[in-house]
Amino acid sequence: MLCGLKITNFAIVSELETQWRSGMTAITGETGAGKSIAIDALSLCLGERADAGAVRPGAKQADISARFDISQLPKAQQYLQEHMLEGDDDECLLRRVVAKNGRSKSYVNGIAVTAGQLKELGQYLLSIHGQHAHQLLLKSDQQLHLLDEYAGHGALLEQVASAHHTYTHLHRERQQLEAKHAQQQAQKQLLEYQVAELDEFSLNEGEYADIEAEHHKLSHSQQLLEGSQQQLYALYEGEEQTINGALQQSAATIAELANIDNALEGVATMLNDACVQVEEASRELRAYCDGAELDPQRLQYLDERLGTAVTLARKHMVEPEALVEHHQHIKAELEAICVDDQRLAQLDEEIASALAAYQQHSLALSDSRKHAAEQLGELIGASMHELSMENGRFAIELDYDNERAPSKQGQDRIEFMVSTNPGQPLQALSKVASGGELSRISLAIQVIIAQRVTTPTLIFDEVDVGISGPTAAAVGKLLRRLGESTQVICVTHLPQVASSAMNQFFVAKEVANDETYTQMQPLNKQGRVDEIARLLAGDNISKATLANAKELIAAHG
Repeated sequence: MLCGLKITNFAIVSELETQWRSGMTAITGETGAGKSIAIDALSLCLGERADAGAVRPGAKQADISARFDISQLPKAQQYLQEHMLEGDDDECLLRRVVAKNGRSKSYVNGIAVTAGQLKELGQYLLSIHGQHAHQLLLKSDQQLHLLDEYAGHGALLEQVASAHHTYTHLHRERQQLEAKHAQQQAQKQLLEYQVAELDEFSLNEGEYADIEAEHHKLSHSQQLLEGSQQQLYALYEGEEQTINGALQQSAATIAELANIDNALEGVATMLNDACVQVEEASRELRAYCDGAELDPQRLQYLDERLGTAVTLARKHMVEPEALVEHHQHIKAELEAICVDDQRLAQLDEEIASALAAYQQHSLALSDSRKHAAEQLGELIGASMHELSMENGRFAIELDYDNERAPSKQGQDRIEFMVSTNPGQPLQALSKVASGGELSRISLAIQVIIAQRVTTPTLIFDEVDVGISGPTAAAVGKLLRRLGESTQVICVTHLPQVASSAMNQFFVAKEVANDETYTQMQPLNKQGRVDEIARLLAGDNISKATLANAKELIAAHG
């Protein structure tokens, strides 16, 4: 429950600090005094959008803090634990600071958080029902939301939402593949031709460099053979003087001279080594010449293969050395297109299966809704009788349509039906109920759901607009009864509602030094009597009015 609220430089509030109690609390005051200022501040403190208009003119920033007792709120405790935002004891402190440029900072127990996190946590702390909430009641999605809140079948809603996500994900994938498939067909035909062409040529990794080298060698085979033979004759096998013979003669001469001067022994050794190297080279040349052969057919084959490789490389706009890599790349592209085609066929089965699973969960949700709709319709009808609609009847029509486009809310059509006069048939709420009746029905639904769903603090911001007299008294009793099980804060202008409260605040506006200030003060017993009398009679308060005010308050004990 809300325990404390501190507001600094927010709107027309300079400084305000209030303490809150359990039960029903009424907030009253003169028109334009700012009775909803605390609720507006709470909304901001719980993550609503901030702007520069929230800051009091002349101030640098607005600062709002709200303190909650969460000892009986396990979901709030769990949220704080999961996000490592725990504070001391069983309290939770929320704070929002808004600068005059509109930027804001948010804190939970002194730890910086996002405004989104404040909103997430806020749903476990309080629920605000505004004076225009009854207008939302005419919308089918809001009607479905209220029914689901009452039914409390969160697990079924999650199953439907999850199944819907799976179905839509698969459906979206199929749409994307279909669009891609149409674009790829022309490309597929080209790739098939190109891959077949390169498959037929079948160039291996590194083969181009090998055949290029072999082609170069074979194209110069005559030159290689003739040159090798000439050098073989010059080195060793010539009929005239050879290099080997000349070296041997030089080696013998130097050896004789080395016998005279041993300084030439090194030269003699080198010449002998040279003779050995020439003989070895001659043997290698002989082997090369014996093994060499002219192969014009092989040369022609290599010439053709090189020519084809160059032609294909030019056709595919790559270097011949990169032809094998390009072949693998376009082959992979073609395989990917084929995989997409296979996936497209597979998706039809998966989508059909996902739709069947979705409809199974959707039907289970619809069954649960039908059961809850009967109960909720009866309870709302009974509350209408309490709220001065003695002849009122209420029913919830629910129509399950498995041909309807899947949505994460299921496949139900809903319509709130009402009859407010004897003999009048049930008709759609939007066609029958007046503004005042709609407001009362909305309040009845909110109270019923609040009793069903554990919400620690309920705030009603002038939801009693358009009602008066006995109906106002009935609304007051309804809110007080609700306040016996949860904290209820109600902004009202009706004495019958205000007198039903267990606690009461009075909001007043003052002007000093050309500046406007709003104050909010708790009322004691006599203060409540005076304020209820003012609500009854305005400025013309008489003894009879005061006595009437006392009676209204006393009627609730």
